[in-house]
Amino acid sequence: MIGYLKGTIAAIQKTNTNRVTLTLEVNQIGYDIQVVPRLIQSLPSQGEEAQIFTHLNVREDQVTLFGFGSAAERDLFRQLVSVSGIGPQLAVALLDTLGLQDLVQAIVSGNTRLLSRTPGVGAKTAERIALELKTKLSEWRQQSGIVVTPGAGPAANILEDVEMTLLALGYTDQEISQALQAVGQNTALSKSADTEAWIRQAIAWLSQ
Repeated sequence: MIGYLKGTIAAIQKTNTNRVTLTLEVNQIGYDIQVVPRLIQSLPSQGEEAQIFTHLNVREDQVTLFGFGSAAERDLFRQLVSVSGIGPQLAVALLDTLGLQDLVQAIVSGNTRLLSRTPGVGAKTAERIALELKTKLSEWRQQSGIVVTPGAGPAANILEDVEMTLLALGYTDQEISQALQAVGQNTALSKSADTEAWIRQAIAWLSQ
């Protein structure tokens, strides 16, 4: 119904439940939009102009306008809420926890352990998301121009061991994801099922 809104940032409010509401003034009307929390990092200052892509969610007792930094992020949100048991708040949490690129990567590669890091997403829910959206997102990401490189990381049977070891060493999810993508470009390593080799190469890359 409302594809996007372009206006002046009037206010940003955060609640105890980690929900962020952006008030955007458009033609002297203030729209309250619940946005993905990580979007705040890239927004201009209060009083400056911003364009927010939106999705209008209508329930019997509530009408909520959700906001995103790009059309692709909004479209992924719509794909997520189409999955049985995934409501808009859980979809926002997935986008906030993983971000657009890593979330698409996790779904397409069937990385349910990564999906389960989102608060409120258990193992069964993660499996349902991957099962229902894997094929859809494989096609959608190409149409949307999202560059995802499945297969650049370790094989699924050793992925968890590699990630858990690196997490135990104090690296963040984002650092680990970037390292595995980078070292996975090595042809010899990409075909290897040697857990220790992946860990050594990842640590070497992270130490640069």
